[in-house]
Order: sequence, then structure tokens, then C-alpha cells
Amino acid sequence: MKRVPIAVRWALVGLITVVALAVALWPRDDAETAPAHQVQQSAQVSDALRAAAGLTPCPQAAPGTAATGPLAGLTLDCLADGKPVDLAAALAGKPALLNLWAYWCGPCRQELPDLQQYAQRAGNAITVLTVHSDPEAATALSLLPELHVTLPGVLDPKAQVRTAAGAPAVLPVSVLVRADGSIAEVVVRRFTSVEDIADTVADRLGVRT
Repeated sequence: MKRVPIAVRWALVGLITVVALAVALWPRDDAETAPAHQVQQSAQVSDALRAAAGLTPCPQAAPGTAATGPLAGLTLDCLADGKPVDLAAALAGKPALLNLWAYWCGPCRQELPDLQQYAQRAGNAITVLTVHSDPEAATALSLLPELHVTLPGVLDPKAQVRTAAGAPAVLPVSVLVRADGSIAEVVVRRFTSVEDIADTVADRLGVRT
């Protein structure tokens, strides 16, 4: 058997390396990977886990409600039951506070109990909705009972609310939405108390509690 010349062997090695790098670096469309990732995350959330979290059901749109404002067209899964929520339509007709958070965010953990107390104090005057800005729904559902938080919430793995509201890529962020669907303000900080939340909402949305 003839020996392959060293120069040829090195050329083959170089060619294989180039092909491997090309495959590794070839651009991939998000649509090719995101759906599989989301299915995997959804599969980890059992009905028992959702029930144990005891979250308040997400608001639902009244029949014939028109979705308006920057959030129109966004449909996210409710953490309480996994069902889709047409966000703008569900919030229409009442001021809303959307709190963007994630299970790994320390300041978010400090803020969420205050938001729970504020929502109880405000009653039906305003919708307070949490927006988990991470695909780990199961982790979020496991954490909320520890914080004694039962607020309605949606899962936003692609940060669609943040993008629509023009918010920066930091957490926590609260988006104050008027009854007509327009955004009154994006609050880029942690609320420090229930009174802080009440004062901010009263100033920006006119809801006094």
C-alpha cells in the first residue's frame, strides 16, 4: 500500500478543520431553535406544580374587545394554567402595572411581595400582572409560593413585553399602562415599598389607593 505523502495528509487535515469550523459558525435562524426550547420548558410544568403555586387566573379579554397600543398582538402563556393570553385585549379598559421579573433576579424577589400587598390594597382599580422574562416557568412557579405571591402572571421567554415597551434589558422593570393601552411610563428600578408603588401609580396613572 502506498503511503500518503505528508503534504497531502496535512492538506486533508486543514480541509476537515475548515469544514468543521464552517458548520460550527454557520448562522442559525432563531425560529429553528426557539420552538424546540419552548416545548421543552413547557413540558417541565405539570398541572400539579401550577396548582401548588395557587396563582390568580390571568385576566381575559371581554368578547369583542379591541387590542390597542404597543402591546397589541402579543399573546403569552398564563403561568396559572398555561393557556394563551391576548395581552393588550386582556388589559383593555383598566390601568395596569406589568412587572417584568425573573427567578434569578435578587431585587425582583424583594419587590414582588410589595407588589402583592399593593394589588390587594388597590383591588379592582388596577390590574397588577407579573411577566416572567425567562423560559424557566417551572422555577418561577416553585419560587412564588416561597415569596407568598399569588399575583396573576404570564411567561415571556423572548422578552416581547420589554421590546414592545422599549424597556432596557435589565430587571426588575415595571410598565405602567393606561386604560386605552398606551404606556404611561417604564419604571426602570425596584420599588422600595408598597407606598412607593402607590405613589408612583397615582402620579403616572391617576389611580389613588
